[in-house]
This record gives sequence, C-alpha cells and structure tokens, in this order.
Amino acid sequence: TVSPTYAKEIQTEEYGFGLEGVVKKRVKKLRGILNGLDVQGWDPSVDKFIPVVYSSVRMAGKIRCKAELQRLCGFEEDPGIPLFAMVTRLAEQKGLDHMAEIADKLLADRAQFVLLGEGDDVYHTSFRNIGNRHPKTSRMFLDFDAAKAHALYAGADFFLMPSLFEPCGLGQMISMRYGTLPIARRVGGLADTIVDLDEKTQTGNGFLFMEKSPEQLMRTIARAKKLFADKKRLQAVRKRAMKIDFSWDKSAKEYMGLYREVAG
Repeated sequence: TVSPTYAKEIQTEEYGFGLEGVVKKRVKKLRGILNGLDVQGWDPSVDKFIPVVYSSVRMAGKIRCKAELQRLCGFEEDPGIPLFAMVTRLAEQKGLDHMAEIADKLLADRAQFVLLGEGDDVYHTSFRNIGNRHPKTSRMFLDFDAAKAHALYAGADFFLMPSLFEPCGLGQMISMRYGTLPIARRVGGLADTIVDLDEKTQTGNGFLFMEKSPEQLMRTIARAKKLFADKKRLQAVRKRAMKIDFSWDKSAKEYMGLYREVAG
C-alpha cells in the first residue's frame, strides 16, 4: 500500500470493505511504503505558475501570492482574513459532505474559502449553491486547472482534507511545501505525514482530527484560526512544514529493500 497506516487500516472492518479477513491472513506479505512527491514540480522557490516565488528563508512572496489569490477569487484583499482551500476530486471519500455542512458557519465568521475540483454532480450542485450564498467570501472552480492548483497551494493559509479514508494523499505534502498548513483526518497517509500541532511542545506541522463529524472538523478549523491570529507562531509552523523532505529518496530506498527481500 502507499502508506504504512493504510496497510494497517485495511486489516480492519471499517477500511477493509469486506476483504479484511483475507488481508489479515496474508499480513506477512503486506507492506506499506509512503508515496513520494515530485519536489521539482512542486517547489515555491522556482514555481512558474505562481505570481511571486518564495522559500522557507524568504517568505514575503507568500503574502503576495495570497493577495493575488484573493483577487482571482473576487475576495476582499486582506491578509488578516484566514483563507481556506481545497484542491480535490469531488467524491464522497474526500469528506465533502462534512465540508458542505459547515461551510455556512465557517463563512459567517470572517473567513474565505476556495475550492478547485470536479467529480460527482451532487457535489458540483452542493458547492455551487454554497458559492451562490456567499459570493464575496467563497469561490468554486468546478473543473481542474493546473495553474489554479498551484495558485491555491501558494496563496491559501490552510488546506482542508477531511477525508473519510486516504491511502496516501499528495495534497497535504504539496500544501506543506508551500507553507499552507493542512487540516485533515488522522487516516492513511495523512496520519503518516502530518504531525498535529502541539501548543505546549511547539511541535507539529498541521492539524489532525479523528472523529468523522462536521463538528470535529469545525473545532479543528477553530484551532487553526487561533494559530492564524498569532503571526509569529504561524510563521514558525509554516517554515517547519516547508522544510520537511517529501521527496522519493526515502521511499525509493524502502522499495529497493523490499525488492531485495522478495528476491532473496
């Protein structure tokens, strides 16, 4: 599987989808190796799709990228308003029902939300309606556009992934590369790549929650907004996230080790 946690999850009734018994019997032949990321293609210091390049050492460009994204979406250009983004396939797996349920509450309390993606018609309708209800603070791009994806990763403050299950996920890795902190369920590859922010120890690179509910998603967003209000801490967490190595180097070594083991 494409992450260690997902390899464990498919042995359970909740995530095994009826095959958990078979998987358990073959568990000695099961291995989870985390996917890597194309770190050349997703690099804010050289990204040709974003208006201003930046890095963990020189972060000023991210502020400009946010202003440009706010302009693209027709939002108020205010760096003090937290901007939440999703780049996703519109499918039930991605936790979109929970997101749709909290959208009105989120947007009623000084926040901006932009979504980029296409998929099931029911979610096209649901999020189009949200956009119509909140034209000044939400924007729905119901298609896929590579340039817009880069703009969202670079310009947003937080990246939402309330997935019901997620074998690996690349969105959280990309968002952290761009200093956009992920808010995600503690499942699959999300659990393997995101360390929940701990205010006491000053560690972590994003926000995790476990319970499958819109209420828990909203509570986790509230934690993110609290961090957003502390600009010094926010900057420190962003830099910490941007320095994580999500390249294929480590995964490739694990695959080579697995091949040698299988080949004897």
